[in-house]
Amino acid sequence: MANFEVIAAVSQTLKAVLTRAIEKGVAGVKVGFLIPDEPPSDPTLTLFLFEVGEDPSARNRPRVVNPRLPNLTIQKPPVALLLRYLMTAWGRDAETQQKILGLTIQALYDKAIISGPDLEINDVNSVLEGTDEALKVTLSPLSLEERTRVWHAVQKPYRLSVAYEVRVVNLDSTEGERRKPVTRRSLDFQGVEVTT
Repeated sequence: MANFEVIAAVSQTLKAVLTRAIEKGVAGVKVGFLIPDEPPSDPTLTLFLFEVGEDPSARNRPRVVNPRLPNLTIQKPPVALLLRYLMTAWGRDAETQQKILGLTIQALYDKAIISGPDLEINDVNSVLEGTDEALKVTLSPLSLEERTRVWHAVQKPYRLSVAYEVRVVNLDSTEGERRKPVTRRSLDFQGVEVTT
């Protein structure tokens, strides 16, 4: 169960997983988030969250009982989000960029499901920490038209990059209705009432 901070927590988790993997492979490469006005000059892998949508495979889930709220509180099920990231390699030469992307693909193939201790980020109090969430990371190739739209949106010329989807990211509802627990029930068997 996660609050509104869950999208940022997923981004930080991806950054931490990729940082650990890239530090082992290519020295001096940083991992950060793409700031369109300030592209990196040093060898860097940037993450750019370019789309957030509802995961259609997790729609129509039943209402849930939230044990953290008082009495018996029934909430709408969490909205299941699908996050799409563009990961771009920046470097002084094509070989460095290709090595960075190779490490990225390898790391996310090895960690296709991020769960448990990988959700615990150093120096950040994450809403994912200690939960039973499992983030599924899959390669999601973009069509030429989609790539063009993304790069046009950040107002930069096309660069070598790869797209990934992360699902299911659960974002809790804040709406709920309190109900009194059932303490007594009555059954009627052919005119004889039994109370328990």
